[in-house]
Amino acid sequence: MEEEKHHHHHHLFHHKDKAEEGPVDYEKEIKHHKHLEQIGKLGTVAAGAYALHEKHEAKKDPEHAHKHKIEEEIAAAAAVGAGGFAFHEHHEKKDAKKEEKKAEGGHHHLF
Repeated sequence: MEEEKHHHHHHLFHHKDKAEEGPVDYEKEIKHHKHLEQIGKLGTVAAGAYALHEKHEAKKDPEHAHKHKIEEEIAAAAAVGAGGFAFHEHHEKKDAKKEEKKAEGGHHHLF
């Protein structure tokens, strides 16, 4: 029988500990989440526009209306997903701003 060989590649998936990362660049993190939020918004608008286009095509092309309605629904679902992503990134950006304020020693709310 051939001996089984086990390859361990833990070094390929090494994640840095918080101590190894150094200080957090909050401005960079805020900018990153703002950028992703804007991409999410753009995706929402683009998918929504495509859904409206397909809705129009369904009316204009009754022979292929079923295909257009399916594509409309897929585009609408993509728009909802992109909107959810934008919403998520908006909150990540807000959290990064709060963390930045906390790290700077911002005032604490007592009530």
